[in-house]
Amino acid sequence: MLSIEMKLIISILEMTNDESDLHGAVNMGVKVPSQIAGKLLRKLQNEGLIKVQKGVIETDATQRLRLAVRAVDLGADLEAVSRLLRWQEFESMAAFALEQNGYDVSKNLRFKHGGRRWEIDIVGCRKPLVMCIDCKHWHRRLNPSELRKIVEKQIERTRAFAASLPNPTSRIECVRWNYVEFVPSVLSLLEGSSSFYDDVPIVPVLKLQDFLTNLPLYAGSLRHFVKSPTTKLFNS
Repeated sequence: MLSIEMKLIISILEMTNDESDLHGAVNMGVKVPSQIAGKLLRKLQNEGLIKVQKGVIETDATQRLRLAVRAVDLGADLEAVSRLLRWQEFESMAAFALEQNGYDVSKNLRFKHGGRRWEIDIVGCRKPLVMCIDCKHWHRRLNPSELRKIVEKQIERTRAFAASLPNPTSRIECVRWNYVEFVPSVLSLLEGSSSFYDDVPIVPVLKLQDFLTNLPLYAGSLRHFVKSPTTKLFNS
């Protein structure tokens, strides 16, 4: 039954990639008896993973991400499942979580510093914190050396962004603050073997809400950069 549920979820992800599709089409895609498929669809609906109305399956970005995680937990190939997710819905869910927690959000923030052009996927500002997030919609599990490079690059981006401010051409809210703590972080689809690397948090997207709720309690213990009138840039 677990294998059937996994295949059903993958079929739903395939058919809702652009827009909702018919209940019957999902049954055909999975190639299992309609009675079993119907039972599993009701189970998924009861768990809040899909919505079925008049034979049409509907999903939003959050549900699709939860379905993807469920499929991988049931044994689906991470690369295959990741390819069924749109990059925009991954970023949009992260931005939504930040906004729900009172952050002013900028996506795909571009800036110049040190003769280079830089880009940060998501920047969330909530005084005095500035979350600099790299959204990693990677298609496979990473080894420690690959993870180290990803974290190091995000630390570099965050340091460059902090050093570039104040920038009169930037409209981001934090340029007006006297004291700022810039926190680099990496957002992933799944929970990995490590939640932190070099004091940089690696947060599964479905746990971002919990992370943001608790962030003010331990932000000072994370890797961060401080900028204030008395210090141009302090690396902690």
